[in-house]
Amino acid sequence: MCPRGVERNSTHSDRLPSHPVRIAFAGTAEFAVPSLRACNARHQVVAAVTQPARPGSRGRPAPRPVADAAVQLGIPVLQPERIRSGPVVEEILGLEADVLVVAAYGQIVPRTLLDGHRFGGVNVHASLLPRWRGAAPIARAILAGDTVTGVCIMRMEAGLDTGPVYARREVPIDAGATTTGLTETLAIAGAEELVAVLATLERGTAAATPQPEEGMRYAARLTRGDGLLDWEASSAEEVDRMVRALNPWPGVTADLAGVAVRILRGRRIAGRQSEMSGVAGPVLGAAAASPGSVVRTEGEAALVATAAGLYRVDAVQPPGRRAMSAAAFLRGRR
Repeated sequence: MCPRGVERNSTHSDRLPSHPVRIAFAGTAEFAVPSLRACNARHQVVAAVTQPARPGSRGRPAPRPVADAAVQLGIPVLQPERIRSGPVVEEILGLEADVLVVAAYGQIVPRTLLDGHRFGGVNVHASLLPRWRGAAPIARAILAGDTVTGVCIMRMEAGLDTGPVYARREVPIDAGATTTGLTETLAIAGAEELVAVLATLERGTAAATPQPEEGMRYAARLTRGDGLLDWEASSAEEVDRMVRALNPWPGVTADLAGVAVRILRGRRIAGRQSEMSGVAGPVLGAAAASPGSVVRTEGEAALVATAAGLYRVDAVQPPGRRAMSAAAFLRGRR
């Protein structure tokens, strides 16, 4: 017996259930990797189904985190073009898995696959359902100014993220939260909740609660158009949300000193534009307070007027050039 306050070191047999669940895992993005590793640590992942390799930037293949992690763990990898095709469905069902676990996979899973597993399909979803059903829940939550999000472990059905929920965990969205950082936090929380749900499925004690329809929002897939910033139509708060939500994809592109640059980093500045236009520092342009104009530089940053308030641009990337500070970019323009 362990002394109070001392954690007993677990052995491999402690971590593995007596009858490990056989899992077919479908995932592609980095968000799914902690769930894959958690499943592999406690159960038997018979295959990892992931998206096929695609062209990335500069001719290099796009990253496929789940495929790389599966290879590292010695898990067989399947990369079908369409998971809905008949031969692919037969191949996955032929693995004789108990459950299909899905996390950030990127394709609609057919009903035949859900019905063909003893425990059906279990999805790790990065929102507090029914809010933000769809492909981009984390970025959409930041864009909307939500102060809390979370993860849900859901029993999959034919509808888009409409299935009943086994477990949920709330996670606060801090004022400076980014999609990248929040994704990492939610991925770990999702993996922990997933393992707990799989244990209840194995014991036969799992219970799922139907989702209410009230409060449902759709998290549409992000496009390049989402990242086009109009200074005249956006407040400083909205610009801040865009930059935090849309980097690295699709990025935020805005006019700065006559050039469409990508805004990599910045923050909202408290106070009114009229209060800032007279402070010391080089003021660029006659209409200093008009949306999109640079009010002044501050160290290596540039303060830019928006429809309401000032936004401090710290780092930008001009077309075809490396990332640089906003002030360095403006010095080049002058």
